[in-house]
Amino acid sequence: MKKRAIVAVIVLLLIGLDQLVKSYIVQQIPLGEVRSWIPNFVSLTYLQNRGAAFSILQDQQLLFAVITLVVVIGAIWYLHKHMEDSFWMVLGLTLIIAGGLGNFIDRVSQGFVVDMFHLDFINFAIFNVADSYLTVGVIILLIAMLKEEINGN
Repeated sequence: MKKRAIVAVIVLLLIGLDQLVKSYIVQQIPLGEVRSWIPNFVSLTYLQNRGAAFSILQDQQLLFAVITLVVVIGAIWYLHKHMEDSFWMVLGLTLIIAGGLGNFIDRVSQGFVVDMFHLDFINFAIFNVADSYLTVGVIILLIAMLKEEINGN
C-alpha cells in the first residue's frame, strides 16, 4: 500500500511540474515566438499542438483523449499487477502514466497540447515535459521488459 501511495504522489508531482511549465510558457512567450534558452542546444517556444506526435492527425482531440485514457488505464492496471516487480518497470509505468495524463489535461481543458522545447541542433518535433516523460518511460519500460525476458523472469 505504501508503495502505491508513493507512486501516486510521484505521478501527481510530475503532472504538476508539466502543467507548471506549460502555464509558464503560455504566460511568458507569445504564440509562435522562439527564445533561446540554452544557446545552440534548446530554444523555448509556444506551440499549440492540435495533433499527436509531430503534429500528425490535427484536430482529432476526441480520438486522442480516448486513446490516452485506454493507454493510461492499461498502464495503471499493469502497474497495479506488477507493483512488486523491478524498480525500473515501476518507474517506466509511472512516467508513462504521468506523461499521458499531463497531455490529457491539456487536450480536455484547451483542445490542444502546449509544446515548448525546440532542439536547435537537429530538425526535430517541438515537445513538452509530458512528452519527455512518455518517451523516457517507454524506453525504460522496454529495457526492463527486455531484461526480464533475457533473465527468464
